[in-house]
Amino acid sequence: MPPLPDGSAFLTWLRTPRPEALPGVWRFGHRPRPMEEPVQIATRELLSGALIALLVGWLVWSLLANGYLGGWWLLPLELFTPDAWRTSDDQIVNLVVWDGYTLLVVFAIMIGVGRLGRWGEVWRRFVAPRLRRPEPKEPQPALEDDPAGWPALRAAGAADAADRLAADARAGLMRDVDHARITRAWQGVRSGRHSLATFTGAVLGHGAAACPHPSGARDLPARQARHDLVTGQVRLGTTADDARNPYAYRGTGLALGPELLGTSLVAVGPAGSGKTSAVVRPLAESLCLHALAGRAAVVVVGAAGVAAGPADAYDVVVRIGNPDSVYDLDLYGGTTDPDEAAAVLAEALVGDLADPHPGNDSRRATTVLAQLLGPFHAVHGRFPSVPELRGLLDGSPGPLAELRQALTETGQQSLLRELDARERQMAHPGDVGGILADRVALLDRPAFATFFKSRGFDTSGQSRPFTLKALDHPVRVRVDLPARGHADASRVLARLVLAQFTASVTEREDRSLFACLVLDDATGVITPEAVRGIQRLRSANAGAVLTLRTLDDVARPLRGPLLGTVGCRMALAGLTPWDGQDFAEVWGKEWTEARDVTDRQIIAESPAGKAWHAVRRAITGKAPTARAVTVRQVERERWSASELAHAMPAGHAVLSLTDVRGEHAPPLLVDLRS
Repeated sequence: MPPLPDGSAFLTWLRTPRPEALPGVWRFGHRPRPMEEPVQIATRELLSGALIALLVGWLVWSLLANGYLGGWWLLPLELFTPDAWRTSDDQIVNLVVWDGYTLLVVFAIMIGVGRLGRWGEVWRRFVAPRLRRPEPKEPQPALEDDPAGWPALRAAGAADAADRLAADARAGLMRDVDHARITRAWQGVRSGRHSLATFTGAVLGHGAAACPHPSGARDLPARQARHDLVTGQVRLGTTADDARNPYAYRGTGLALGPELLGTSLVAVGPAGSGKTSAVVRPLAESLCLHALAGRAAVVVVGAAGVAAGPADAYDVVVRIGNPDSVYDLDLYGGTTDPDEAAAVLAEALVGDLADPHPGNDSRRATTVLAQLLGPFHAVHGRFPSVPELRGLLDGSPGPLAELRQALTETGQQSLLRELDARERQMAHPGDVGGILADRVALLDRPAFATFFKSRGFDTSGQSRPFTLKALDHPVRVRVDLPARGHADASRVLARLVLAQFTASVTEREDRSLFACLVLDDATGVITPEAVRGIQRLRSANAGAVLTLRTLDDVARPLRGPLLGTVGCRMALAGLTPWDGQDFAEVWGKEWTEARDVTDRQIIAESPAGKAWHAVRRAITGKAPTARAVTVRQVERERWSASELAHAMPAGHAVLSLTDVRGEHAPPLLVDLRS
């Protein structure tokens, strides 16, 4: 949000209340609602009841005042007052005694009929709002309570730094990203990672521009969604005012933040349902803002041309297959351990072929790659390029003979045994090496000739290999997969990025930085190892956002584990009934109140009753009936497959949430267009 010259917009934004709220509620300016919906009487029923009560009260008083009901209502006056008061000739005494008692009786009648007619509810709903004065403008908070005055810095003895930051805020020199970035740096001071003197010196020297992001950027080139960097939320839409939503959520903004993305998100919906524009783009934008504030590292993966944000919004843009790409993707993830490189590469190449049950081919593929990568790395000090790896997996005699000769000359007997075992296995039918070679051939294409160089490979400075080991820093990365003609290669690369991401973030020593992978179109990416990797992300302060056109893009045995692993599940409009069935099963059932209404015809026995029923039938056209209502508790699905497929309006989604603390929200119907 660009500030006005006087900083008033920024100060108003910063001072806006953000009360604690349920998971997923947009906290900026939120006004909490009660958990249960108050019983509200219909306007027509309320006003007619109040009018009837007034007429009843007037009738009762008229009957009493005119003596039609006798004088019994004067009995309390006769019992509790002296005779001299009632028979006095003094006008003042008579006024006080008789008129006072009469007024007391009138008040008693009004109180009774007022309660009966719900006059208090009429006053609260129709009269009080019209008489209410406009709320006075809130005074400026005291310095020790004003967030724009940086009270935390003052309490720690950094009053000079607080004064400089407050002056920049009033002068319009501070943005929301600056506030979040400096707050993050102050947290580093409190935790002992940075010294107070260094922090104070930077603030006094640079003001709101202190503690900059390595790129020097202080904001994104453009924003599409609404963000609140104080709470870390991005608003995706509005929770619909629907009876299926809990009352406390109805009409509130729906927002996500790192505390929810830390449990990972899966969004399923057909093309055009809003997965990219309403989910991926706002989340990627929010994570990039968090990265500029030093809070997060983000990797966004999608097809080239997909609207994941402008290139200027990222620090690293890897355009695979584009010869103009400045950055390259390290095929081995920057590791120097052959076993680790083999495990990640095997997952990328044949992870989708692995059986989700024990005894799959994933381990065999890892062993095959390790038998080749280990000896090659020992000889050359690097891992093989894509053509070299393809030649080794194909079993070409030339590359294997050269590798054997080099190992023999250096006397590395253990690695020679690995190579011997690989050559023996190549002669057996069903060897995994052939499948691996076919998958590597997808990457050994002219369009990718200048890509996938590992560190240590002689690139002559033409490309800069990027590795996901860099997620220890607040980096913004976008990976553009080849769009056309290389669909299988794109799936291999998407699995490679996911495998490298899960392996890298779980090995970080400093996990205070939230890391998130946003994968637009995870078709063919969900494998048994990928599901296990996503399970480990929560404990590593990391998360993943995955989108799918349909759950049919995931193997049937993996659909339940995938939906059970992630904490946030989103079903968008246009879902198929069989996809809706999987969501209905994972969302479970709840106890609800069912009302059965039956109409029973009334049969008159007397002649007068029969005549009256004939008149009613002639007027209404229906036979007289008596209505019976039965209320019972039944267990029903929160959202059935039919409702998800046919009852969800366009532009809407049903979303369930779970944060990293375990607090959860039931499935909510959300309007993604508001």
